[in-house]
Amino acid sequence: MKNILTYSILFFLAIPVFAQEIPSSAIQIKTALMAAPDEKKEGAMVYGYTAKGEWTVLRKGTNDMICITNDPNGKDFSVACYNSSAEPFMERGRELKKAGKSFQEIFDAREAEGKSGKLKLPHDGATLFVMTADAENYNPKTGEVKDTYLRYVVYIPWATSESTGLPLKAYGPGMPWIMDPGTHRAHIMITPPRN
Repeated sequence: MKNILTYSILFFLAIPVFAQEIPSSAIQIKTALMAAPDEKKEGAMVYGYTAKGEWTVLRKGTNDMICITNDPNGKDFSVACYNSSAEPFMERGRELKKAGKSFQEIFDAREAEGKSGKLKLPHDGATLFVMTADAENYNPKTGEVKDTYLRYVVYIPWATSESTGLPLKAYGPGMPWIMDPGTHRAHIMITPPRN
């Protein structure tokens, strides 16, 4: 009985602690938008988390940009924004991940669905902007982030090195290259040199 009481107290004490780890909606929106191009920030849709840690839309959008706030359970700070034409691809990945699928299972499922036409993929390319920082450089109470790094990905399903002229790896700082060529997940990687 004593153990049950102890565990019950610990359980109820843990709930507010978990809730405190989720930044406010305003902070989540502020940090998510850091990855967006300036002209897209005002109308971007933002995904984030409720105080209970549930995935939700924090702000509806009016343009073609979708942003995702930092995962409160993540190791480091990471936010991303992407063109809405990539939303079916991204949403399917989230669904499969939530179902417990591995990276390879997610890749294989989306590859098959993309080939069959079941999964709608970006037609003209879709840009993803990813901003990261070390955990110690992020203050979840104020939304301040220091020493950030912004990189870019342009999804171009089924593209190859031959169809784009891009190399399979970067041969110099910031040089674009193609990753996962010939697949549904083919994308141009652009990783600027860090200061």
